[in-house]
Amino acid sequence: MRRCSRLERVEQLTTAKAGLHAGHSQRQVAAQLGVARSTLQDWCLPAAVGGEAPAALRAFVQTPDGVRWLQQQVVVAQFVITLLAGAGVRVVCQFLELSGLSAFVGASYGTQQQINAALESAVVAFAEEQRRALAEGMPPRQVTVCEDETFHPEVCLVGLEPVSNFILLEQYAKDRTAATWTQALTAALEGLAVEVIQGTGDEGKGLVSHVQSALGAHHSPDLFHVQHEVVKATSLPLARQVKQAEATVAQARGQWQAAREAQAAFERQPQPSRGRPPAFEARTQATLVALEQAEHDQQQALRQQTDARECVRELSALYHPYDLQTGRAQPVERVAQRIGDAWARVHQLAKAADLPSRARERIEKAKRVTTQLLATITFFFATLYAKVEALNLPPALETALCEQLIPAIYLDRVADRCTHAAQRRALRALSAQLLEPLRQPEQAFQALATDERQRLEQVAAECADLFQRSSSCVEGRNGQLSLHHHGHHRLSDRKLAALTAVHNFFIRRPDGTTAAERFFGRPPAPLFAQLLERLPLPPSPARRRPRPPKPAYLLPIAA
Repeated sequence: MRRCSRLERVEQLTTAKAGLHAGHSQRQVAAQLGVARSTLQDWCLPAAVGGEAPAALRAFVQTPDGVRWLQQQVVVAQFVITLLAGAGVRVVCQFLELSGLSAFVGASYGTQQQINAALESAVVAFAEEQRRALAEGMPPRQVTVCEDETFHPEVCLVGLEPVSNFILLEQYAKDRTAATWTQALTAALEGLAVEVIQGTGDEGKGLVSHVQSALGAHHSPDLFHVQHEVVKATSLPLARQVKQAEATVAQARGQWQAAREAQAAFERQPQPSRGRPPAFEARTQATLVALEQAEHDQQQALRQQTDARECVRELSALYHPYDLQTGRAQPVERVAQRIGDAWARVHQLAKAADLPSRARERIEKAKRVTTQLLATITFFFATLYAKVEALNLPPALETALCEQLIPAIYLDRVADRCTHAAQRRALRALSAQLLEPLRQPEQAFQALATDERQRLEQVAAECADLFQRSSSCVEGRNGQLSLHHHGHHRLSDRKLAALTAVHNFFIRRPDGTTAAERFFGRPPAPLFAQLLERLPLPPSPARRRPRPPKPAYLLPIAA
């Protein structure tokens, strides 16, 4: 005979109480419900749980709405604590105990571990179903994939689409060779109408070969790794020189002060009638000259340290397809010249600071990536013009699209990522300045139908998003996975898949969209509501048995 669920039992109990209140006998009500009379009598006994809880709450949890409320509280605790906060099941048990919910639901580790396993399985199943449903009818897209590896210590391959921040690939692998990357990404893209035309990542040989040879896509180097090599080459040696200069200044100042004090002490004493006095003036002047030289060297070391930081920032400011000051397209030749000047400053700094050979090797290693940086700008404009020409627009519209709308959208994207408010305001003002002529009534864009205008704006946004110079989205995801791994010491395949599903289908940006909605173009079903429908109801707590007292180690011996 099937055992009634907790909700069915509460619903039958509600029906039974209504029948008894109407004057029916227990035998009649039991026959109507199809249960034994003894079972009905047992249901009508006062609840054995929640004795310390308020009476109104104890009565509420004995109703269907109360059981559903209990289920929601347990699912919320499991979802937030284990999948969002990165804690474990024991924290869930402690939450249930401290909140008083353990009086109504089982709070033991074994019980909550079963619920957690069911939760993760339900999240993974939901993500797979939604992925298949949203992929149907998805318009073909050309995308960029940002890829990188993290270690737990197993190799974990992570690949994201940077515009939507949708995780395409997140799984453990035996190695990180090109063949492994290609096999994993091919399986991850199965059923999706997407074509990878660009891969952004570090300069790992396997990753580069996977993008260029296996996918036939363009490899865009990560600017962060270029800057990081320069920082590693210059920061520590220059910081050491600044510290040594500060110590030299302190020593020289002490010697100068000692010389002055010795002269003052000699002048306070009675002067001898014979002999020549010590040459205090010459000694003080020599120590003063040494102090001035030490301070000059200190200022020079500080200037070199500042120049190195400015060179790193300059590499970032120059590497854009559009000039951030004017909004005009930058020819590759101009970008090459400006970046070449920046590298010349770095080499001049390395020579002036007499950096060690290992530091100069790092600088040369970073400089070699310049060719790929310039190739990425060439790829950007070639792909952009191909997309615009495919629209078959009149020359005036095509020019406005390439010289005003796309640069304006790109500048707005850059402004969103700026950390300084002044720079954000300047970029947004420049973006608005480029858009202002396009909003005038006499402009050709305003004569188009609304649907056509929206289509052109969407194409312009896709073109602006083509330039991906960093894989920071993957680095951030790797940091999140590290936090979860740190709390659990090991992430199972099911746990990793559940974390991926939460990222794609639950976490929202300030505009209220999930990564799946931005990637597929339409919203998925609400994840948490689906979990409440799929997960079993929380079990009632077991009757607590008092533990026997622990006997003392030293018992008296009977005489």
